[in-house]
Amino acid sequence: MSTIVEMSTHDVRFPTSTQLDGSDAMNLDPDYSAAYVRLRMDGSDGHEGHGFVFTIGRGTDVQVAAIEALRPYLVGVEVEALLDDMGETWRRLVHDSQLRWLGPEKGVMHMATGAALNALWDLRAKRAGLPLWQLLSRMTPDELVDCVDFRYLTDALTKNDALDILREAEPGRQTRTNLLLEQGYPAYTTSPGWLGYDDDKLVRLARDAVQDGFQQIKLKVGANVDDDRRRLALARSAVGPDIRIAVDANQRWEVGDATSWIAQLAEFDLAWVEEPTSPDDVLGHATIARAIAPTPVATGEHLMNRVLAKQFLRANALQVLQIDATRVGGVNENLAMLLLAARFGVPVCPHAGGVGLCEAVQHISMFDYIAVSGTDEGRCIEFVDHLHEHFVTPVRVVGGQYLAPTAPGAGTEMRAESLLAYAYSPPATAQG
Repeated sequence: MSTIVEMSTHDVRFPTSTQLDGSDAMNLDPDYSAAYVRLRMDGSDGHEGHGFVFTIGRGTDVQVAAIEALRPYLVGVEVEALLDDMGETWRRLVHDSQLRWLGPEKGVMHMATGAALNALWDLRAKRAGLPLWQLLSRMTPDELVDCVDFRYLTDALTKNDALDILREAEPGRQTRTNLLLEQGYPAYTTSPGWLGYDDDKLVRLARDAVQDGFQQIKLKVGANVDDDRRRLALARSAVGPDIRIAVDANQRWEVGDATSWIAQLAEFDLAWVEEPTSPDDVLGHATIARAIAPTPVATGEHLMNRVLAKQFLRANALQVLQIDATRVGGVNENLAMLLLAARFGVPVCPHAGGVGLCEAVQHISMFDYIAVSGTDEGRCIEFVDHLHEHFVTPVRVVGGQYLAPTAPGAGTEMRAESLLAYAYSPPATAQG
């Protein structure tokens, strides 16, 4: 038996705003950052659990404080009791009757819970000697559904529904595992499309993306419609007619503005329109989806929980569900969202534009392919070529495909030297 004897948290910030990497219509100068947690055990196996919440600069200290609030649930607790029943561990963390009031099940407290849960999943996968995607894919349907909180979902997805989905996919697991290891999983790239890049850089990076094997790129839009039309024309000319181009407004528009703006971009044959309005506005997204059909609406990186995902799916307010590895309550809640998407026949194309998100979310999509949806058709994971060197097991993307990671763990462990080099120190307070 082992016990968690140490929990350390870190405020880590990278100066990406200097090159306008990550810039969009709403986030003009992001500094990609992480509120990071490390769990250390006693005993001799040497394994640690690592997790984080992706942030973009100011406020990361607030997120770190939320993770610290979970210390009593982790430090001094027997590890096996936590790892052997991850569904119960979810409930203990999420259902704290006082901390829950800070959400409930949303905001910085919920994301903090996700960071802790992801660190525990990282530890469980390391102890099993497996990458997380493979650990999950080897779990039985009953074990998987026991990890999911079905509260508030049963009008759309029951435990029996989930078991049916998982059991239907079970016979092909090994075949798909072999294919995944041989071929990888489809990726698309946002690297050419940051709003702060000039036209020459956009064109150069778009051409590079095609040469690197990507079949889809994404451009940020929403600041100025004439600029968007010019940039899309340049991108379409650079990549040709056969490469898909998606656009992302990052919540910029009112509902009416969205439909008229998108109409002016329709000639560029958009793969999807992402986050056209407030991420909480289910009815607004549904209105936009009807108006711009057959162009799909994609959203989800800011969905606060599985309940909101259920509402979007039931209202046909999205045609592509974009999960995020750290926005919701960790792996457990993303399992629920994969099952909901499978229930409604909607593809999942994760958001991964941020530090560590590519490393983390690839495991969720690969598990989905093997054990939930059973397909990668119409699915792809976002890839952004930033900051991977700071992770112990960085992603590998070759020929436009994510190569399946084989190292044990969830891919969430950052290098110790990076934690130290990019640790945030608040500016000194002026003395009176």
